[in-house]
This record gives sequence, structure tokens and C-alpha cells, in this order.
Amino acid sequence: MATSIETWQHRAIITNGIRMHYVTQGEGPLIVLLHGFPEFWYSWRHQIPFLATHDYTVIAPDLRGYNDTDKPRTGYDMTTLLRDIEGLIKGVGQQKAIIVGHDWGGALAWVFAMRYLEMTERLIVLNAPHPWAFARELRTFKQMRMSWYMFFFQLPWLPEYVLGRNRAAAIARVLERTAVQKSAFPPDVLERYRDAMSKSGALTGGINYYRATFRRVRRPTGARPNTIINAPTLLIWGEQDVALGIDLTQDLEQWAPNLQLKRVPDSGHWVQQEKPELVNSLMVEFLQQ
Repeated sequence: MATSIETWQHRAIITNGIRMHYVTQGEGPLIVLLHGFPEFWYSWRHQIPFLATHDYTVIAPDLRGYNDTDKPRTGYDMTTLLRDIEGLIKGVGQQKAIIVGHDWGGALAWVFAMRYLEMTERLIVLNAPHPWAFARELRTFKQMRMSWYMFFFQLPWLPEYVLGRNRAAAIARVLERTAVQKSAFPPDVLERYRDAMSKSGALTGGINYYRATFRRVRRPTGARPNTIINAPTLLIWGEQDVALGIDLTQDLEQWAPNLQLKRVPDSGHWVQQEKPELVNSLMVEFLQQ
């Protein structure tokens, strides 16, 4: 289900010392859509115009290291990445936003809501584990086996070589093979991803997220007052995710007491692309509560 007519605008902004490309559409309260790996702003193509028609200003950036945003050699630690987002929000003249994230963008969204309480109006996360739930489950053989690629990404140069050959053909294969709804990734959509991930430095930029943070995964602890997410939170989870187990959705209330969980049985990891109509309706229903 590709979006053939682009109704949004492409812009750029300087934030935290980098030039960040983003797509925007609509007027109203600010929604920031944060993509994952190996994606870029285009993974939100079904959500951008939909949310704009419901009276929101929608911004979908290319995160640091991706597509048309700068790809510096450093700055892929969590603190720097969050400052990129903070600078984006403030750079467009806002002091708070509805934060939405998928995959790595979801990881950023969880931590942004912890560290920037006053800037987080609401939080929506799609197939991205709360960091402490991930630390908890990564101690199990099941999740460790599912997360094998994270260990592979710790190697120098080899991941880029494997994924980048033949103009990032492996990226297209991963997206299509791991999707339950194969129609979400027709050839023209896969070409967009191959183009984005073939840009100089893009694969290294994306993989550097894993290299910078994977070794810092902490052991789970009980909730502490300064890390509880009090913002209303929606977690949408495609149940047939091959990389992230369903156990990651359990026992999250200690960290996000105002959380709602919506499971999507017939979707894999790429839930906002595999089931866009359902995801859109769940998002708007939550935002209108």
C-alpha cells in the first residue's frame, strides 16, 4: 500500500550541531514521528497525511545518520540523540510534543519521555521495548537468540559490507521477509529503502546506534520516581515480530502507569506499514481521549 502522491513538505533544520532533514504536514498540536532501523522518515508515509487531516502538525525527521540528515562519525549515544530531538522541537517553535516512535525511534521515545517530562505531552510507541523490559528479557535465551543481529552489529565494517552489497539489496530482503503483510513492501517501496540506505555513511550511521548503546543495557530495576513516565502512553505491538518477543510488553506499569497496550495479531515488526489503517485509528482514538 504505497502512498503515490506526496502531500507533505521537505525541510531542514540545524539541531544540536547537525543538519536534520524532516518532512512536515498539517497545522495544530505537534506530533514528532521517530523511525527505526533500517528506515527513514518514509516509514511514516501512511501516518503523516492521516494525522495532518486530524488537525495536527506532523514532523517526521530522518534521525542522525540516516538518509538526508547529517551522518557524523560520533554522537550516537542516547543523550546526544535525545538532544537532537529536543533541538528539533524547540527549533520549530514548540516547547512540547506528542512523541511517537517505532523500533529505535521507539527506544528514543521511551527515554525522551523519562528525561524530558515537560516536553512530552503524550507518548506512542510501536514495537519497541521499554529499555528496562528489554534488559530484563535479554537475560533469557529466547530474546538473546532473537537479538542475534545486535551482537553481529558490534563488529567493525563487516555488517556494512553484508547489508550494503548490491545497493543494499539485503535491506530490501529483510523488510520483505520479516513482514507478515508482504503487500506493505512492494518493489517501489523497497527501492526507496535501498536508495536511502545506500547513501554514503547511512549504514554506518544506523548501525552505530547499536554500537554506541548495546553495551550499556542495564539490568532491570524497580521504578524510581525520577524515571516514571506519567504521560499517557500507548504501546502498539505487532505480535509476530521476529526480533522482539511478546514478553517485552508485560509488566510495564511499574515504569509507565498510564499505559494502554494494543496488540495486533496479524502483523510483524513493521506494524505502522503492515497495518496502517488499524494503527492510524488506534493512534487517533488514543489522542482524542
